[in-house]
Amino acid sequence: MAPRSRSSSRRPLWIIVLIAFICAVVIGAYLYNPRHYTACYLVSSDACSSQPPPEPARVYTDDEIAARAIMRDVIRARPVQSKNPKIAFMFLTPSSLPFEKLWEKFFMVIWGTISMVDAEKRLLAHALHDSENQHFVLLSESCVPLHNFDYIYSYLMETNVSFVDCFDDPGPHGAGRYSEHMLPEIVKRDWRKGAQWFTVKRQHAVLILADALYYGKFKHYCKPGNEWHNCYSDEHYLPTLFNMADPTGIANWSVTHVDWSEGKWHPKAYRAVDTSFELLKNISSIDEIIHVTSNAKHVVMRRPCMWNGMKRPCYLFARKFYPEALDNLMNIFSNFTII
Repeated sequence: MAPRSRSSSRRPLWIIVLIAFICAVVIGAYLYNPRHYTACYLVSSDACSSQPPPEPARVYTDDEIAARAIMRDVIRARPVQSKNPKIAFMFLTPSSLPFEKLWEKFFMVIWGTISMVDAEKRLLAHALHDSENQHFVLLSESCVPLHNFDYIYSYLMETNVSFVDCFDDPGPHGAGRYSEHMLPEIVKRDWRKGAQWFTVKRQHAVLILADALYYGKFKHYCKPGNEWHNCYSDEHYLPTLFNMADPTGIANWSVTHVDWSEGKWHPKAYRAVDTSFELLKNISSIDEIIHVTSNAKHVVMRRPCMWNGMKRPCYLFARKFYPEALDNLMNIFSNFTII
């Protein structure tokens, strides 16, 4: 009898199925861009490397496209030409100025009171009405000048950047305050932190007033309280805004010195007994900016304060001084030879 061929015909069937399955896996591995790189163990491809693949370009919302268009035009706009360019000094204070006499001696001008990001925008709006104001300085009631008016005028007017503090803090008081409610307009990698006290060029002052999109995100989703990661808009709004809109247009430090070395929720405050010529001289001679991360490592980041490519002292103003220091400050300021 002739041998049956049915058993022999079945034998390669499982091989055919296995080959088909492997082919399907290989094709799928090439077509699918794996996030966890599982396919890198199955196939050899140039696409598999130790670096994660680039994130796909995000599609901007209509509001964001409009906001970015306005920001781009504002930044590129030529500054208003003025025969008498001036600096707008803006005081953010809950009451009258305790150092009013000192500031009168400095430049014979007094501004009113107001308070935080909304207050900053109101101050800018009023200051922008004077077309000759080309630079805008935000100060608090506890700030004092470290140099004379001519020095500060030259320092601010003769450079093309705004002095907005901005750095990337991966710790709980930096990136830890970011909320996914900020998406899609503000992603975590763009989140920045910085001091509230700024000086800005006119085009940047206009940009701050023109922004409604990103400001709205901070207004709704950056608040004190656990639900909002204890977020404080005055420490994150402007650094994040300028990091996104014009990162090369800011110096990344504030020209107002604040001493946080005590590690408390509030900076070091100077009473009359602390206020001396040596104190102001030491502050005014600092020529490097220091940022410290808020994570467990407390990484200290130091870099020189570069003004038009030259290393210069960082600070023009200082805080936080008690009103009782006024008499000492008046005497020191009158004889402060290095100003």
